[in-house]
Amino acid sequence: MAVDVKETTDKSLEASFQQSRSPAFSRGGMVAAAHPLAVAAGLDALRKGGNAMDAAIAAALTTGVVIPAMNGLGGDCFMIHWDNKKKRATAVNGSGIGPRSVDRDWFVSRGHEKMPFYGPLSIAVPGAVAAYFWAIENHCKLGPTELFEYGIHYAENGFPLSVSGARMIRVAGTELGNFKSSREVFMPDGEPLGVGEFLVNKNLANTMRLVEKGGPELFYDGEIAQRIGAAIEEAGGQVSASDFGGHVSEIYEPISVDYRGITIYETKPPSQGHLVLQEMNILENADMAGYGHNSADALHLMIEAKKRAFADRLAYAKDPLFGHVPLDEMLSKEFAAERYATIDMTKATEKVAAGALPESGGDTTYLCTADAEGNMVSLITSLSAGFGSQFMAGDTGVLMNNRAGRGFSLEEGHPNVIEPGKRTMHTLNCYALGRDGEIFLVGGTPGGDQQPQWNMQVLTNMIDYGMDVQAAVEAPRWTSFPGTDPINIDNEFVVRAESRISPEALAGLRERGHRVEVLEPYGAGGTMFVISRDTETGVLQGGGDPRSEGLAMGI
Repeated sequence: MAVDVKETTDKSLEASFQQSRSPAFSRGGMVAAAHPLAVAAGLDALRKGGNAMDAAIAAALTTGVVIPAMNGLGGDCFMIHWDNKKKRATAVNGSGIGPRSVDRDWFVSRGHEKMPFYGPLSIAVPGAVAAYFWAIENHCKLGPTELFEYGIHYAENGFPLSVSGARMIRVAGTELGNFKSSREVFMPDGEPLGVGEFLVNKNLANTMRLVEKGGPELFYDGEIAQRIGAAIEEAGGQVSASDFGGHVSEIYEPISVDYRGITIYETKPPSQGHLVLQEMNILENADMAGYGHNSADALHLMIEAKKRAFADRLAYAKDPLFGHVPLDEMLSKEFAAERYATIDMTKATEKVAAGALPESGGDTTYLCTADAEGNMVSLITSLSAGFGSQFMAGDTGVLMNNRAGRGFSLEEGHPNVIEPGKRTMHTLNCYALGRDGEIFLVGGTPGGDQQPQWNMQVLTNMIDYGMDVQAAVEAPRWTSFPGTDPINIDNEFVVRAESRISPEALAGLRERGHRVEVLEPYGAGGTMFVISRDTETGVLQGGGDPRSEGLAMGI
């Protein structure tokens, strides 16, 4: 099979849940994304002679228009790219800094007990545009005009809202209504746009045309930076055009660990990708396959592994430019064994301390692509919360992120406390799997602090339980709340589990002391997509999450 990570031996998997769809198969290329129009854009880029990166950028730019709650030019982007000819994996950090003019004392002196979640004070410099142009200049076959045309078309002419698209606008209506530019786009007649009504953003189309021609220089050092900065300043925010100036993406080799002979690649801090790797390192100490899929033992161990990885993030993770992040220690097998040893398989842990290190010197959208030459892209992009800051920057049509408001802390001494020009820790992360120096699978999901929990579950579904990509993303899911949010970290842990998990397994969790809330059959959330490639035949297999309106499709 295309995933080729383990022969399925547990026949009970067939009875544990029923798939709603089969995997998508193709050999000429594949796109998996959270909106059908984005998938269509990516596939069209492939048909025009583009490669996996062309498809990814075309799809990403389109999602910035057709899923405006999730991402756009005002957001951030992280990605992993596999160049099959050069046998090289490259990761991109497309996140931006907070304002250089303020720090913790600035907010506290003005009566803030926590960072403003919405509005102009919640904004950080967006990094997605620089990341997209790095990709275009270094790995794409098509030019900016061809890749921007899909998003520009839908921004200029509009597109009919789906049920989920209209619901997101309705839910965010109160906050969006606080800002004139946002109201004019999402509530043109005073009421949130409804299902089937056209969402039009001509100002955004004009800005995209300018950026397509002027590139990142125009966005970060030119006219667009000046216009966005002026709009934020007029509204009382602190991010200025000078904060935009000189922004570039960070390009690096992705971090990785070995898990049962498979290399798992992830994005490094300020991304939280290391959480997935820590979780998998802990699980490797146990016989997950022997426990059985979604058994009480397997669920308990994964929940406890999550708690420990998140506690370590809260204690040690930060913007690496503002202090050392001990990744080597946190990702070592020895550290994972020590963390595993603290897990009592008969009892839930309520208060989890960070591990002792040895001494040493919202809302988001995910997509993945592959082409016939074996190149693959894993890409995640976000405004942070739904519709980000809710603030559209004047007449640019660009909806700005709320990464600073959602990600920074005002707790003195916290690793993620706001400092001038600092990047907040990011929930965004995406992964890839490899063997013998070659990547054969890309995947990921949006979902804030749920991302590393759901990614862990899908990875073990494929590697430990031998599921194909569609079964792995459809399988019943759970999430452990809270994550690392400094506002909620002292709350009692609650496991929110889909009702398709067996009553016996949920009862086993309760017997161990877990508080369990049962959700609808597909109610745990997430929008997981996975594409795998058979390295011998070139056949691609795509899995699309039925919890979303998106899909995987090939040519």
